[in-house]
Amino acid sequence: MSPQLLTEITVFILAVFVGFEVISKVPSMLHTPLMSATNAIHGIVVVGAMLIAGAAIGGTVGQGIGLAAMVLATINVVGGFAVTGRMLQMFKAKAGPKA
Repeated sequence: MSPQLLTEITVFILAVFVGFEVISKVPSMLHTPLMSATNAIHGIVVVGAMLIAGAAIGGTVGQGIGLAAMVLATINVVGGFAVTGRMLQMFKAKAGPKA
């Protein structure tokens, strides 16, 4: 195992632990606005996955991994917008009886 790969794995594992700790401390009331704000980040992930799939040197394996990343990131973005839209519907004024 090369030192660079070991460093990248270490950074990944630390990022997982830090991300879990940060997200687990968010109150449930703030979860949806937080999810809405992170949709832009996942949009960047979609663009990055497209770049990786397009520049895949490993042939079909690299392209397949890039395609899987694109699909999963797109599902995450669409789901985030759907949840945010549903949450915003909860805060709209209900139509009362007309006088």
